[in-house]
Amino acid sequence: MVFKKLLGALGVGGPSVDTVLSNPSTYPGAPLTGHVNVTGGTQEADIEHITLGLVTRMEVESGGNDYSTVADFFRLTVAGPTRLAPGQQLSIPFRIEMPWETPITTVYGQNLRGMVMGVRTEVAIARAIDKGDLDPVHVHPLPIQQKILDAFSQLGFRFKSADLEHGQIYGVHQTLPFYQEIEFYPPSQYAHGINEVELTFVTSPHSVEVVLEFDKRGGLFTQGHDTYGRYSVSHHDADTTDWRAVVDGWVRQALDKRKSMPGFGQPAYGAPGYPPPGYGHPQQGYGHHGHYRGHGRGHGGGMGGMAMGVAGGLAAGYVAGEVFDEIGDAFEGGDE
Repeated sequence: MVFKKLLGALGVGGPSVDTVLSNPSTYPGAPLTGHVNVTGGTQEADIEHITLGLVTRMEVESGGNDYSTVADFFRLTVAGPTRLAPGQQLSIPFRIEMPWETPITTVYGQNLRGMVMGVRTEVAIARAIDKGDLDPVHVHPLPIQQKILDAFSQLGFRFKSADLEHGQIYGVHQTLPFYQEIEFYPPSQYAHGINEVELTFVTSPHSVEVVLEFDKRGGLFTQGHDTYGRYSVSHHDADTTDWRAVVDGWVRQALDKRKSMPGFGQPAYGAPGYPPPGYGHPQQGYGHHGHYRGHGRGHGGGMGGMAMGVAGGLAAGYVAGEVFDEIGDAFEGGDE
Protein backbone atom coordinates (compact mmCIF):
# COMPACT_ATOMS: atom_id res chain seq x y z
CA MET A 1 0.00 0.00 0.00
CA VAL A 2 1.25 3.49 -0.81
CA PHE A 3 2.77 5.43 2.07
CA LYS A 4 0.24 8.09 2.96
CA LYS A 5 2.63 9.70 5.44
CA LEU A 6 5.52 10.24 3.06
CA LEU A 7 4.44 13.72 1.98
CA GLY A 8 4.45 14.93 5.56
CA ALA A 9 7.65 13.23 6.67
CA LEU A 10 9.80 13.67 3.58
CA GLY A 11 8.34 16.80 2.02
CA VAL A 12 5.81 17.53 -0.71
CA GLY A 13 7.00 16.14 -3.99
CA GLY A 14 8.92 13.28 -2.38
CA PRO A 15 8.86 9.70 -3.64
CA SER A 16 6.04 7.25 -3.05
CA VAL A 17 6.49 3.60 -2.10
CA ASP A 18 4.10 0.70 -2.59
CA THR A 19 4.91 -2.77 -1.22
CA VAL A 20 3.06 -5.57 -2.99
CA LEU A 21 3.08 -9.12 -1.62
CA SER A 22 2.94 -11.91 -4.20
CA ASN A 23 0.75 -13.85 -1.75
CA PRO A 24 0.01 -12.63 1.79
CA SER A 25 -0.46 -16.24 2.97
CA THR A 26 2.57 -18.21 4.13
CA TYR A 27 3.79 -20.79 6.67
CA PRO A 28 6.53 -20.97 9.31
CA GLY A 29 9.78 -21.65 7.51
CA ALA A 30 8.32 -20.73 4.10
CA PRO A 31 9.16 -17.70 1.93
CA LEU A 32 7.16 -14.50 1.69
CA THR A 33 7.86 -12.73 -1.60
CA GLY A 34 6.89 -9.55 -3.35
CA HIS A 35 8.10 -6.24 -4.76
CA VAL A 36 8.73 -2.79 -3.34
CA ASN A 37 7.67 -0.32 -6.03
CA VAL A 38 9.25 3.12 -5.73
CA THR A 39 8.23 6.16 -7.80
CA GLY A 40 10.27 9.34 -7.80
CA GLY A 41 8.61 12.60 -6.89
CA THR A 42 9.08 16.05 -8.40
CA GLN A 43 12.67 16.35 -7.26
CA GLU A 44 15.71 14.14 -6.97
CA ALA A 45 15.94 12.12 -3.76
CA ASP A 46 18.77 10.19 -2.12
CA ILE A 47 17.35 7.08 -0.47
CA GLU A 48 19.59 5.83 2.32
CA HIS A 49 17.87 2.48 2.70
CA ILE A 50 14.57 0.63 2.30
CA THR A 51 13.95 -1.99 4.98
CA LEU A 52 11.09 -4.44 5.48
CA GLY A 53 10.07 -5.58 8.96
CA LEU A 54 7.78 -8.33 10.17
CA VAL A 55 5.74 -6.64 12.87
CA THR A 56 3.53 -8.13 15.58
CA ARG A 57 2.05 -7.38 18.97
CA MET A 58 3.15 -9.11 22.16
CA GLU A 59 2.38 -9.03 25.86
CA VAL A 60 5.18 -8.04 28.25
CA GLU A 61 5.39 -8.48 32.00
CA SER A 62 7.84 -6.14 33.73
CA GLY A 63 8.04 -5.19 37.37
CA GLY A 64 4.66 -6.70 38.09
CA ASN A 65 2.97 -4.72 35.32
CA ASP A 66 1.53 -6.13 32.10
CA TYR A 67 1.39 -4.17 28.86
CA SER A 68 1.19 -4.70 25.10
CA THR A 69 3.93 -3.59 22.77
CA VAL A 70 4.45 -3.65 19.02
CA ALA A 71 7.82 -4.53 17.56
CA ASP A 72 9.68 -5.94 14.58
CA PHE A 73 10.87 -9.51 15.02
CA PHE A 74 12.54 -9.80 11.61
CA ARG A 75 14.14 -7.13 9.38
CA LEU A 76 15.42 -7.27 5.82
CA THR A 77 17.12 -4.39 3.99
CA VAL A 78 16.05 -4.58 0.33
CA ALA A 79 17.84 -1.46 -0.96
CA GLY A 80 20.89 0.47 0.16
CA PRO A 81 21.90 4.00 -0.89
CA THR A 82 20.01 4.85 -4.08
CA ARG A 83 19.63 8.12 -5.98
CA LEU A 84 16.11 8.42 -7.34
CA ALA A 85 15.50 10.81 -10.23
CA PRO A 86 12.21 12.73 -10.57
CA GLY A 87 9.52 10.37 -11.83
CA GLN A 88 11.90 7.39 -11.89
CA GLN A 89 10.29 4.02 -11.18
CA LEU A 90 11.96 1.12 -9.44
CA SER A 91 10.61 -2.34 -8.66
CA ILE A 92 12.71 -4.11 -6.03
CA PRO A 93 12.00 -7.83 -5.52
CA PHE A 94 12.32 -9.33 -2.06
CA ARG A 95 12.14 -12.71 -0.38
CA ILE A 96 11.62 -13.07 3.36
CA GLU A 97 12.33 -16.49 4.82
CA MET A 98 9.77 -16.70 7.58
CA PRO A 99 11.36 -17.84 10.87
CA TRP A 100 10.34 -21.36 11.84
CA GLU A 101 9.00 -20.01 15.14
CA THR A 102 6.70 -17.51 13.42
CA PRO A 103 3.35 -17.64 15.25
CA ILE A 104 0.20 -18.87 13.55
CA THR A 105 -2.32 -16.17 12.64
CA THR A 106 -4.81 -18.01 10.41
CA VAL A 107 -6.52 -21.38 10.99
CA TYR A 108 -9.24 -23.01 8.89
CA GLY A 109 -9.07 -20.00 6.56
CA GLN A 110 -10.08 -17.57 9.30
CA ASN A 111 -8.07 -15.11 11.34
CA LEU A 112 -7.06 -16.27 14.80
CA ARG A 113 -8.55 -13.80 17.25
CA GLY A 114 -5.88 -12.00 19.25
CA MET A 115 -3.14 -12.29 16.60
CA VAL A 116 -1.97 -9.45 14.36
CA MET A 117 0.99 -9.49 11.97
CA GLY A 118 2.11 -7.54 8.95
CA VAL A 119 4.98 -6.33 6.80
CA ARG A 120 5.96 -2.71 7.29
CA THR A 121 8.21 -0.86 4.86
CA GLU A 122 10.68 1.66 6.25
CA VAL A 123 12.25 4.30 4.01
CA ALA A 124 15.10 6.59 5.07
CA ILE A 125 15.78 9.79 3.11
CA ALA A 126 18.03 12.58 4.39
CA ARG A 127 18.03 11.03 7.87
CA ALA A 128 14.24 11.16 7.99
CA ILE A 129 12.80 7.70 8.53
CA ASP A 130 9.25 7.01 7.44
CA LYS A 131 7.50 3.85 8.62
CA GLY A 132 4.65 3.21 6.25
CA ASP A 133 1.38 1.37 6.50
CA LEU A 134 1.20 -2.34 7.15
CA ASP A 135 0.42 -5.09 4.69
CA PRO A 136 -1.29 -7.92 6.62
CA VAL A 137 0.39 -11.34 6.55
CA HIS A 138 -1.53 -14.58 7.15
CA VAL A 139 0.56 -17.39 8.66
CA HIS A 140 -1.08 -20.82 8.32
CA PRO A 141 -0.18 -23.88 10.43
CA LEU A 142 2.31 -26.44 9.23
CA PRO A 143 0.84 -29.96 8.72
CA ILE A 144 1.97 -31.20 12.14
CA GLN A 145 0.56 -28.11 13.83
CA GLN A 146 -2.72 -28.47 11.95
CA LYS A 147 -3.07 -32.12 12.99
CA ILE A 148 -2.61 -31.22 16.67
CA LEU A 149 -5.10 -28.34 16.42
CA ASP A 150 -7.55 -30.70 14.70
CA ALA A 151 -7.14 -33.17 17.56
CA PHE A 152 -7.98 -30.55 20.19
CA SER A 153 -11.06 -29.62 18.19
CA GLN A 154 -12.14 -33.24 17.71
CA LEU A 155 -11.86 -33.81 21.46
CA GLY A 156 -14.25 -30.93 22.07
CA PHE A 157 -11.90 -28.15 23.17
CA ARG A 158 -13.23 -24.67 22.43
CA PHE A 159 -10.95 -21.85 21.30
CA LYS A 160 -10.67 -19.00 23.80
CA SER A 161 -7.97 -16.60 22.55
CA ALA A 162 -4.35 -16.36 21.43
CA ASP A 163 -1.50 -14.01 22.14
CA LEU A 164 2.27 -13.68 22.16
CA GLU A 165 4.16 -13.63 25.44
CA HIS A 166 7.52 -11.90 25.57
CA GLY A 167 10.10 -14.22 27.13
CA GLN A 168 11.70 -17.65 26.93
CA ILE A 169 10.47 -21.09 27.92
CA TYR A 170 12.98 -22.74 30.21
CA GLY A 171 14.80 -25.64 28.58
CA VAL A 172 13.43 -24.95 25.08
CA HIS A 173 15.68 -23.48 22.39
CA GLN A 174 14.08 -20.33 20.95
CA THR A 175 15.30 -17.93 18.28
CA LEU A 176 12.53 -15.33 18.73
CA PRO A 177 11.99 -13.21 21.85
CA PHE A 178 8.44 -14.44 22.39
CA TYR A 179 6.24 -17.54 22.28
CA GLN A 180 2.63 -17.99 21.22
CA GLU A 181 -0.09 -19.24 23.54
CA ILE A 182 -3.28 -20.64 22.00
CA GLU A 183 -5.86 -21.03 24.74
CA PHE A 184 -8.79 -23.46 24.94
CA TYR A 185 -11.70 -24.19 27.24
CA PRO A 186 -11.89 -27.94 28.00
CA PRO A 187 -14.85 -30.18 27.14
CA SER A 188 -16.91 -31.81 29.86
CA GLN A 189 -14.82 -35.00 30.04
CA TYR A 190 -11.83 -32.98 31.29
CA ALA A 191 -13.54 -30.01 32.95
CA HIS A 192 -13.45 -31.63 36.41
CA GLY A 193 -9.66 -31.36 36.41
CA ILE A 194 -8.74 -28.30 34.34
CA ASN A 195 -10.13 -24.85 33.64
CA GLU A 196 -8.21 -24.13 30.47
CA VAL A 197 -5.29 -25.33 28.34
CA GLU A 198 -2.58 -23.16 26.79
CA LEU A 199 -0.86 -24.66 23.74
CA THR A 200 2.55 -23.45 22.54
CA PHE A 201 4.43 -24.58 19.43
CA VAL A 202 8.19 -23.94 19.26
CA THR A 203 9.07 -25.08 15.76
CA SER A 204 12.38 -25.98 14.10
CA PRO A 205 13.12 -27.41 10.63
CA HIS A 206 12.96 -31.00 11.93
CA SER A 207 10.53 -31.04 14.84
CA VAL A 208 8.08 -29.14 17.00
CA GLU A 209 8.27 -28.73 20.76
CA VAL A 210 4.70 -28.84 22.07
CA VAL A 211 4.37 -27.14 25.46
CA LEU A 212 1.06 -27.46 27.31
CA GLU A 213 -0.04 -25.60 30.40
CA PHE A 214 -3.08 -26.97 32.20
CA ASP A 215 -4.52 -24.43 34.59
CA LYS A 216 -6.90 -25.29 37.43
CA ARG A 217 -7.68 -22.36 39.69
CA GLY A 218 -8.80 -23.45 43.14
CA GLY A 219 -12.27 -22.95 44.47
CA LEU A 220 -13.15 -21.66 47.92
CA PHE A 221 -12.01 -24.83 49.68
CA THR A 222 -9.81 -26.50 47.07
CA GLN A 223 -6.27 -25.64 46.07
CA GLY A 224 -5.48 -24.82 42.44
CA HIS A 225 -2.47 -26.06 40.50
CA ASP A 226 -0.79 -25.41 37.16
CA THR A 227 0.50 -28.52 35.38
CA TYR A 228 2.98 -28.42 32.51
CA GLY A 229 3.83 -30.91 29.81
CA ARG A 230 6.44 -30.78 27.06
CA TYR A 231 6.56 -33.13 24.07
CA SER A 232 8.80 -33.26 21.00
CA VAL A 233 7.14 -34.36 17.74
CA SER A 234 8.56 -34.79 14.26
CA HIS A 235 7.21 -33.17 11.11
CA HIS A 236 7.39 -36.61 9.49
CA ASP A 237 4.79 -37.98 11.92
CA ALA A 238 2.04 -35.60 10.78
CA ASP A 239 0.21 -38.15 8.62
CA THR A 240 1.19 -41.38 10.37
CA THR A 241 -0.07 -40.75 13.89
CA ASP A 242 -3.48 -40.86 15.57
CA TRP A 243 -3.18 -37.34 16.98
CA ARG A 244 -6.57 -37.44 18.67
CA ALA A 245 -5.36 -40.36 20.78
CA VAL A 246 -2.00 -38.68 21.41
CA VAL A 247 -3.52 -35.38 22.56
CA ASP A 248 -6.05 -37.22 24.71
CA GLY A 249 -3.13 -39.03 26.31
CA TRP A 250 -1.34 -35.75 26.99
CA VAL A 251 -4.40 -34.32 28.70
CA ARG A 252 -5.06 -37.42 30.79
CA GLN A 253 -1.40 -37.56 31.78
CA ALA A 254 -1.75 -34.00 33.08
CA LEU A 255 -4.86 -34.93 35.04
CA ASP A 256 -3.05 -37.91 36.60
CA LYS A 257 -0.07 -35.70 37.42
CA ARG A 258 -2.34 -33.15 39.06
CA LYS A 259 -3.92 -35.81 41.27
CA SER A 260 -0.49 -36.89 42.49
CA MET A 261 0.56 -33.34 43.44
CA PRO A 262 1.01 -32.61 47.16
CA GLY A 263 -2.00 -30.79 48.48
CA PHE A 264 -4.38 -31.90 45.76
CA GLY A 265 -7.91 -31.76 47.15
CA GLN A 266 -6.71 -29.97 50.31
CA PRO A 267 -8.14 -26.64 51.47
CA ALA A 268 -7.00 -23.72 49.36
CA TYR A 269 -4.94 -20.77 50.49
CA GLY A 270 -7.34 -18.26 51.91
CA ALA A 271 -9.74 -20.90 53.25
CA PRO A 272 -10.42 -20.73 56.99
CA GLY A 273 -7.21 -21.48 58.88
CA TYR A 274 -5.00 -21.28 55.76
CA PRO A 275 -3.01 -18.09 55.12
CA PRO A 276 -2.66 -16.61 51.62
CA PRO A 277 0.56 -17.32 49.70
CA GLY A 278 3.46 -14.91 50.08
CA TYR A 279 4.47 -12.60 47.27
CA GLY A 280 7.56 -13.50 45.27
CA HIS A 281 8.50 -15.23 42.04
CA PRO A 282 5.85 -16.12 39.47
CA GLN A 283 4.43 -19.60 39.88
CA GLN A 284 6.39 -22.24 38.00
CA GLY A 285 5.22 -25.72 37.12
CA TYR A 286 7.24 -28.75 36.16
CA GLY A 287 6.49 -30.81 33.09
CA HIS A 288 8.06 -33.40 30.83
CA HIS A 289 11.74 -34.03 31.72
CA GLY A 290 11.50 -31.51 34.56
CA HIS A 291 11.29 -28.40 32.39
CA TYR A 292 9.17 -25.48 33.46
CA ARG A 293 8.22 -21.98 32.48
CA GLY A 294 7.28 -18.96 34.53
CA HIS A 295 3.71 -17.75 34.31
CA GLY A 296 2.68 -14.39 35.60
CA ARG A 297 -0.24 -12.88 33.77
CA GLY A 298 -3.89 -13.69 33.26
CA HIS A 299 -5.35 -14.00 29.79
CA GLY A 300 -8.43 -12.31 28.45
CA GLY A 301 -10.52 -13.13 25.42
CA GLY A 302 -14.09 -14.10 24.81
CA MET A 303 -15.62 -17.52 24.68
CA GLY A 304 -16.05 -19.27 21.35
CA GLY A 305 -19.46 -20.12 19.95
CA MET A 306 -21.07 -23.36 18.83
CA ALA A 307 -18.88 -26.10 17.38
CA MET A 308 -18.85 -26.33 13.61
CA GLY A 309 -17.63 -29.65 12.24
CA VAL A 310 -13.94 -30.43 12.52
CA ALA A 311 -13.20 -26.73 12.92
CA GLY A 312 -15.30 -26.91 16.07
CA GLY A 313 -14.52 -24.48 18.85
CA LEU A 314 -11.46 -23.23 17.01
CA ALA A 315 -13.29 -21.69 14.09
CA ALA A 316 -15.98 -20.38 16.41
CA GLY A 317 -13.41 -18.10 17.99
CA TYR A 318 -12.20 -16.57 14.74
CA VAL A 319 -13.68 -13.54 13.05
CA ALA A 320 -12.96 -13.11 9.36
CA GLY A 321 -11.53 -9.68 8.66
CA GLU A 322 -11.00 -8.86 12.33
CA VAL A 323 -7.23 -8.87 11.92
CA PHE A 324 -7.41 -5.84 9.65
CA ASP A 325 -9.19 -3.83 12.33
CA GLU A 326 -6.78 -5.04 14.98
CA ILE A 327 -3.78 -4.14 12.84
CA GLY A 328 -5.07 -0.62 12.56
CA ASP A 329 -5.75 -0.35 16.28
CA ALA A 330 -2.57 -2.06 17.38
CA PHE A 331 -0.03 -0.47 15.08
CA GLU A 332 -1.21 3.09 14.71
CA GLY A 333 -0.80 3.86 18.39
CA GLY A 334 1.46 1.01 19.53
CA ASP A 335 4.80 1.27 21.23
CA GLU A 336 7.93 0.76 19.20
